[in-house]
Amino acid sequence: MYKALYRKYRPMTFDDVVSQHHITTTLRNQLINNKTAHAYLFTGSRGTGKTTCARILAKSLNCLDPRDGNPCLECEICRDADDGALADIIEIDAASNNGVDDVRDLRDGAVYTAERCKYKIYIIDEVHMLTREAFNALLKIMEEPPPHVKFILATTEIHKVPPTILSRCQRFDFRRILPADIKDRLMQVAEKENISLEPEAAELIAKTADGGMRDALSLLDQCIAFSENVTVDIVSGAAGIAGREPVYDILDAVADRDAAKAAGVIDMLYGMSKDMQKLCDELIARFRDVMLAKAVPENLGLLVCMPSELERIKALAERLSLEEIMSILDVLQTSNERLARVSAKRVEMEMCLLKLCSGSQPKQAAAPDTELLSRIDSLEQRIAAAPQGGYAPPRQPAYNPPPAPPAYASKQENSDFTKLKAEDFTDEDRWQDILEKFAVICPSVNGALTGSYAKKGGGFMLIFTENSFFMQLLKNKENAAKLQEAIRQVTGETYKIRAKCTAPAADSGDKLQSILNKAQEGNIPIN
Repeated sequence: MYKALYRKYRPMTFDDVVSQHHITTTLRNQLINNKTAHAYLFTGSRGTGKTTCARILAKSLNCLDPRDGNPCLECEICRDADDGALADIIEIDAASNNGVDDVRDLRDGAVYTAERCKYKIYIIDEVHMLTREAFNALLKIMEEPPPHVKFILATTEIHKVPPTILSRCQRFDFRRILPADIKDRLMQVAEKENISLEPEAAELIAKTADGGMRDALSLLDQCIAFSENVTVDIVSGAAGIAGREPVYDILDAVADRDAAKAAGVIDMLYGMSKDMQKLCDELIARFRDVMLAKAVPENLGLLVCMPSELERIKALAERLSLEEIMSILDVLQTSNERLARVSAKRVEMEMCLLKLCSGSQPKQAAAPDTELLSRIDSLEQRIAAAPQGGYAPPRQPAYNPPPAPPAYASKQENSDFTKLKAEDFTDEDRWQDILEKFAVICPSVNGALTGSYAKKGGGFMLIFTENSFFMQLLKNKENAAKLQEAIRQVTGETYKIRAKCTAPAADSGDKLQSILNKAQEGNIPIN
């Protein structure tokens, strides 16, 4: 009987797990030193290895001949566990067994010792689906579990798990698998299956899988069913995506304000039964790359595209202003939300592109204030001509305004923040983990935080960034809420967010403030 690739090539030991070395190394060391916990919580997006690692951990705990923290795969315990015939390793799908009675049955069975193994291990998948009453029943046994019982919980939505459960588990956050690692794994599988897989096709599968190895192997399985010579076109057809050329045709049409060309591409793709929502997702992903190529051209490693696409993205970035790109992304995001609800998806997609190609330009930046610039020049001349000797008043430190709070912050929050002192803050050690989580929740904004760091104190998270563009993005309530959620998912705490730009000021307003400070230091009257 044919076995799907994601099942056939499921990792059997910790050494086989891809891109989760920070987790597998820790678990192996615990097993080697016999210092395992009574409860674990694995969290992360789908297809990143949570259930797989739970099964490997369960086998390793009960293996008769463990080897360097890995199961031997040869003893009767390992073989029966792999065949699903071991009664002491119980897997429960909380999506369909989420009631209090199900957990009570678990609790009643847990008091009995294991039949053949050292430990009776409960693997509860999608644990966030349990009801409140079921969580309360589970908490009872997790507070004081029998010595022969261990729990391994897995979830894709950690924020739905009660803090009382979280505090009793060792938590491990599974990262999205890197596209390069997915590609390497796909090439290995193709070689073992005697399948011809083009490297670019493997890259496209890896990009489409969005960090999930299971999704990548399932898509490869689908492509193999069509042809044993897997190309980019076959992957595009199997995934229901538009492919590179039609997507870039649309991008060029938007940049050229060519509505007829954009509508023609939509008509062709619709006739080929391409998914309009996936097309919108692709356009958002490509314009995100264009935005980053425009905003942070020195860090093109943030782009998620194939090397052959880089020049086209850079060319589009040169043709459009950053304000235009942001406006395009805003329209696409709004349309993407509507596509999930409407039935006439083609019409919605056509409306979206006609808006983008209608010729309506976003508001341009206001023209420089000539009177203000004239006053600045006059002040500069007077400062330069001021006598250097003689009496000068005591030098006062230049005024450095505190970080501006988001527009929607309350007066009380602002008051609380201004009362804090420098010594009230400490470094946020998990900032890089927060950025990785934020990249998943809000990839279009995350790039603006490259090189940033954060401090915490008094219920506030203070972010320092060299990118002044982020200060504008933070004023958007939705962006701020997503960043706050990323912080909460990583730290388990909810912070009020403040931000400060560390880059030198460049606009005329900041320049004027600097000159005013100099003028006050030199006691020069200002009209």
